[in-house]
Amino acid sequence: MLQFEPHRGFGIYIHWPYCAKICPYCDFNVYAAKDRNIDPLLLAIREDLKGWREKTGSRHVDTVFLGGGTPSLLPPEAIRQLLADIAELWPLRDDAEITLEANPDDMNRFAGIADAGVNRLSLGVQSLDDAALTFLGRNHSAKIALEAIGEGRRCFSSLSLDFIYALPNQSKEKWQAELSDIIDLGADHLSLYELTIEQRTAFGKAVSRGDWTPANEDVAADLYEVTQLEMEAAGYSAYEISNHAKSVQHQAKHNIVYWKSGDWLGVGPGAHGRVTLDGKRLETISEKRPDKYISKVEKTGVGADYNPLSIEDIAAERVMMGLRMTQGILRSDFEKISGRCFDETAIASFISDGLIELDGSILKLTAEGCLLADYISQKLVLE
Repeated sequence: MLQFEPHRGFGIYIHWPYCAKICPYCDFNVYAAKDRNIDPLLLAIREDLKGWREKTGSRHVDTVFLGGGTPSLLPPEAIRQLLADIAELWPLRDDAEITLEANPDDMNRFAGIADAGVNRLSLGVQSLDDAALTFLGRNHSAKIALEAIGEGRRCFSSLSLDFIYALPNQSKEKWQAELSDIIDLGADHLSLYELTIEQRTAFGKAVSRGDWTPANEDVAADLYEVTQLEMEAAGYSAYEISNHAKSVQHQAKHNIVYWKSGDWLGVGPGAHGRVTLDGKRLETISEKRPDKYISKVEKTGVGADYNPLSIEDIAAERVMMGLRMTQGILRSDFEKISGRCFDETAIASFISDGLIELDGSILKLTAEGCLLADYISQKLVLE
């Protein structure tokens, strides 16, 4: 029988689906904000939290993450109310990490957001180059981004910046120069993501039409290698494939709940979660459309459908998520859950190819292996 493991963490993710503008690369559950009445959705999210409290009982909350979408569009008072609800429903740890995703052009709200109880800002800068920002469909300029970074540093105890690389025709030299500028910003945490083309997005359709060609795998791999080298040299240790922190205290604790297979509630339209209840690990998936989500909460008390994961799926997730972290995974974790051993032939082959390394009972990806993380995970857990 599976039990909730507090050492893996308990987090709450709140998805706010509205954006001032939908970015052409974004494949998340998002909708144009327009002039929507946000009160019904806010009320539904608050009721959803109450519904989950009845199911989980009292657990200490380690992290809260307001993502989207663009939760920085929310009035600070609405954020304050959501956080007050959480603190009333569950005991919130004194050192709880409370993160909000923001766009630079919402910097006039930062002081109010911090005053509402958010202590960590995740700022979607994406580039310091105006031409790249235009290509990525961002509303802000590099100048606005720099001003927002300064405001973020003033208002929050921890500041994380997101950037995207492997843009079309982006050279190693150009990205290296931008990395130098990024490092000089002095953020506490950096998330550096390769541009991925999803079919349903505006970029996906443009590539299908032949409007432009994405960076090929070799170029992307070279840029990833440069990223790791520059970050390491600057003291931003990689603790996960795409994430770098100046110190352990600035690592993204909420994401670590995911990677360590902890429990988290997914609340809001389209939010996913994982919750261990009554000896089962549940996958929760909330209704995507805001109107359907609201109706679901009104009818059932929560906005998600939930189903137990199989032992095989739980074990595979533990491997897939855990291997993303540089600390690797214990072989015994997989064996304890699944009741079987890793494919030793696959392990030997990956070690020989320089893709994984074995440190006692711990499996870790090498730098080369990080580029093939999903493939390696799948092969390791095959019957």
